[in-house]
Amino acid sequence: MKLFIDSADVKSWTLPRGCPPVQGVTTNPSLIHQAGLPVTLATYLSLLQAAGEHALPELMLQLPSPDPLQARQWLDELQPAAAAAKVGLTIKLPCHPDWLPCITAVQMAEQAVLLTGLSNPLQLLWAQSLKVAYVAPYVGRLATAGRDVWALMDACVAVQADGPALLAASIKSPDTLARLIGCGAAAATLPPASLRAWAQDDLTQAAIEQFERDTAASLG
Repeated sequence: MKLFIDSADVKSWTLPRGCPPVQGVTTNPSLIHQAGLPVTLATYLSLLQAAGEHALPELMLQLPSPDPLQARQWLDELQPAAAAAKVGLTIKLPCHPDWLPCITAVQMAEQAVLLTGLSNPLQLLWAQSLKVAYVAPYVGRLATAGRDVWALMDACVAVQADGPALLAASIKSPDTLARLIGCGAAAATLPPASLRAWAQDDLTQAAIEQFERDTAASLG
């Protein structure tokens, strides 16, 4: 499974000890706002530069408007900037028919698309028909809404061979991440706080301390 850091705060992109390598970073307008940044083309270009400086293979950026003309204008600058930074660029767009002209414009620019906020199997089939690269359901939000999360995750995994890859977002616990790994999800996003918290574990630490006590006791 590929892991992505879910943050627009460049200072949080440094991985803690014990963390596996990550494939890159994914952001959206909310994360950019939370990082104290404006949702502008200049911000996106600076994030691409930072991803290159961190040697991250991929960066996923969500366009703020369904306007296809603005999408093409932004891509005219984002695509060469990504190439210069040696960062693979994926454009995130909401999984909604109102965004179809924008989706089409981005794909016509030969740019990979991720549809975010996917919430049901009909949307999944629509995304598959559009031949997008990724779909990103918000796992935590679906669970909070009482949806059958794992039926949808299984459906997303089932179409991965011929359709979009599953990038699971809003992961609230290591148990959820384990189930996603087990069901075959291609990727998941984690906030920096989860990467820090789960890179080590209290149960592992307890076992180490028990080994140390028993070693000392064995030596009298």
